[in-house]
Amino acid sequence: MKTLLKSLFLFLIILTVLSACNKEEKEVDGQVKQQAADQPTKQVSEKEDENKNRHEDESIEPEPLPSTYEELAALPVGEHVNFNPKLGEPEKTLEAFKGLPDISSNPSKKELDHFYRELLKMVQKDFKGPEALIRQLRFQSIGNPDVEDSRYQFKENLNVEIILDASGSMAQSIGGKVKMDAAKDSILDFVNQLPEGAKVGLRVYGHKGSNADSDKKLSCSSSEIMYPISPYNEGKFQSALNKIKPTGWTPIGLALRESKKDLDQFEGTNNTNIVYLVSDGVSTCDDNPVQAAKDLYNSNISPIINVIGFDVDAEGQNQLIQIADATEGIYQKVNDESELKKELEKITDLAETWIDWKEKNMQKIERKKIQNELDIFGYITGEEYNASFERTEIELIISILEQSGKMDDDSQQYLDQKNKEYHDWILSEVGKFKEELKKLNEKSYAEAIKTLEEKYQQNTQ
Repeated sequence: MKTLLKSLFLFLIILTVLSACNKEEKEVDGQVKQQAADQPTKQVSEKEDENKNRHEDESIEPEPLPSTYEELAALPVGEHVNFNPKLGEPEKTLEAFKGLPDISSNPSKKELDHFYRELLKMVQKDFKGPEALIRQLRFQSIGNPDVEDSRYQFKENLNVEIILDASGSMAQSIGGKVKMDAAKDSILDFVNQLPEGAKVGLRVYGHKGSNADSDKKLSCSSSEIMYPISPYNEGKFQSALNKIKPTGWTPIGLALRESKKDLDQFEGTNNTNIVYLVSDGVSTCDDNPVQAAKDLYNSNISPIINVIGFDVDAEGQNQLIQIADATEGIYQKVNDESELKKELEKITDLAETWIDWKEKNMQKIERKKIQNELDIFGYITGEEYNASFERTEIELIISILEQSGKMDDDSQQYLDQKNKEYHDWILSEVGKFKEELKKLNEKSYAEAIKTLEEKYQQNTQ
C-alpha cells in the first residue's frame, strides 16, 4: 500500500513538471509567432519613416543666396545683427539661435543649405549697394553747377530741420551717457557751427505721456515744433532743448507729416530744404512713416530727407532704411555721440559751401574733387567690414553649435566651406567696385555720379 502511494505521489509531481514545461513552451512559441507577425509591421514603419524623411527633404527648397550686389543690399538686416557670439559663453548663442532647423541627424545637402540660409537671415549685415554711394555723392555735390536735379541745387535760402525722437527709449544710456543728452549736445554743437544766414528748426515727437499702454493715445499724438525754422539764436535754442524729456511712444509718421507744415512757407523753388530724422527705433504708433516721408518728399517743399538711426535695433533699422529709400535719402546708423556729431558735421560742411555759393566763389566750389578718405573709400571700408565680420560671426556660431552637439563634424565642414565661398564672393565684388572707383578719383562729384548711375542702371537692367 505504501509503495502504491509513493508511486502515485511521484506520478503527480512528474505530471505537474510536464504541465509547467508545456505552458512555457507555448508562451515562448507565442512570442516567436508574435515577433514574426510584428516584423513586417516594423519593416513597413521603418520604410514609412524613410519615405517621410525623403519627402521632407524634397519639400525643402532653400532660398538662393544673392547673385548680385544689388540683391545683397536689398536684404533686410537680421534680428541678431549686433549679436556677438563667444566661445566661452555657448549658452547665449544656443538661446539666441534655438529656432534654427534641426540638423543633428544625418542632414541632406538641401537641409544644410536651408540651415545656412536661415542662419544668414538672422545675422544679416546692412550691406549698401551702389545706389547708397550715389546718394552720398549727390548730397556732397549740392551746389555743384553741373548737377541737374534742382533739389540738389543751392537756392537763395538754406533751411535745416531736425526731427528728434523723444520716446522713452531715448532715456537709456550709451557709452555712459543718456542718449537724449548725447543727442542734445550733438545738435547744439551742430547749430553753433552753422553760418550766418542759414535757418534751423527743431521738432520732437513722443515727448508726452509715457510708454505705458494707457498713455499710447496721448503719446502717439504728440509732436511739437520746439524751435520754428528761423535764424539761429543760441539762448532760445538752448531753452528749447532743455524742455525736451524722453518719455513716450514713437510717432515717426506724425512727426514727418507735421514737418511738412513747418516747411510749407519755404517752397523748393527758392529754398534748399534739408530734413534730418533722428530716431533710436521703429515707429510704435501705426502711423505709416514711410508714406508720410514720401508725401513730404514729393511736396512743393522738395526737401532732401536723410535718416540717422541712433543705437537702433534691427527692426528699427529696417524701417528707417525704408524711409530713406522711399525718399532717395541717406540712411546712417550711429552707435554713439561721436558718430552722431560726425554725421551732423556733413550739414555744416554743406552750409559753408552754400555761403561760398552766395558769395559767388564758384571757383572754390568747382575745385571740389573726390577724396580717397571721404565717401567713396568710406563706403568701401564699410562693405569690407560687413563681409569680414559677418563671415567670422557665422563661423563662431557654427563652431559653438557643433561643440554643443547640434551638428556633426561633416555638417560643420560643409557649412564652413559654404560660408567661406559666399563671403569670398562678396569681397571680390567689393574689390571690383573699388578698382572702378579709383578711376573716379580725379573727377568732379557730378561726373562721378553720372558714371555710377550709368553703371548702376546697366547692372540692374
